[in-house]
Amino acid sequence: MTARTPGRPSPALARTVIGVIGGAFLIPLVAMLEFTLRRTAGGYGPEHWLALFDPEKERTYRVLFEGLGNSFVLAALTLGIVLLVFFPTIVLVHLRFPRLQRGLDLLTVLPIAIPAIVLVVGFAPIYRVIGQSVSSGVWTLCFAYGVLVLPFVYRAIASDLAGMDARVRAEAARSLGAGWGTVLVRIIAPGVRRGLLAASLLTIAIVLGEFTVSSLLNRITLQTALLQVSKSDPFVAVAISLLSLVGVFVVLLIVSATGGPPRRRTRRPTPSLSEEPTRVS
Repeated sequence: MTARTPGRPSPALARTVIGVIGGAFLIPLVAMLEFTLRRTAGGYGPEHWLALFDPEKERTYRVLFEGLGNSFVLAALTLGIVLLVFFPTIVLVHLRFPRLQRGLDLLTVLPIAIPAIVLVVGFAPIYRVIGQSVSSGVWTLCFAYGVLVLPFVYRAIASDLAGMDARVRAEAARSLGAGWGTVLVRIIAPGVRRGLLAASLLTIAIVLGEFTVSSLLNRITLQTALLQVSKSDPFVAVAISLLSLVGVFVVLLIVSATGGPPRRRTRRPTPSLSEEPTRVS
């Protein structure tokens, strides 16, 4: 028998914890699937799932597909803000302006501390100006969603930056003649790959599940469309919610599988002629 490492739980305890957590996730999903398979006249069947692809009901579910498309567009735009604006800013503060890091830590906590309804009160006059000067399309919600995801994105990226000793690597690359763009893309980004993947996942999940801001600003997204459809057909609304939950869970598994550092293959050293064993004749 192999001795168990001190401080680590036993395999039986680990399997029990994983089973309890897995059941906590799977039981609601199974309940949602069971609800969508119910027939109004009794029994079970796939009629509610097939109704999503029925051309005769295309007009009824048009708002649902519109909201789904808008949410995917907003997720892509918000993810672009995270990768092109937030990530370089966090790295810049970490490398060049470390004195501002404490203030940035406090600033990124505010979207969590302030209720969403209060944030919308502050967003309303800003969006009035945006609507008059630029556009009032649903894509403008990406600016508000950028504020909502900032606390989670900042923590995911900043923790990886602190763990990889980014300042030493950046200074070494700069001493060899690399520009700041090269340092950001080829030195820092690979080192914080897990943090960037986690930030991307959190961004997509928050955008797809956000309701308060889009509802109060009168924009059609996935969650507001689900509320409208649920008033006439709750089965389809639950079916789409189930698909979105499963999709986010699959993305989480992909991030967990690919987010780790690449494994290096260890090669056995080839013995030299002087190290070859001598044969005794």
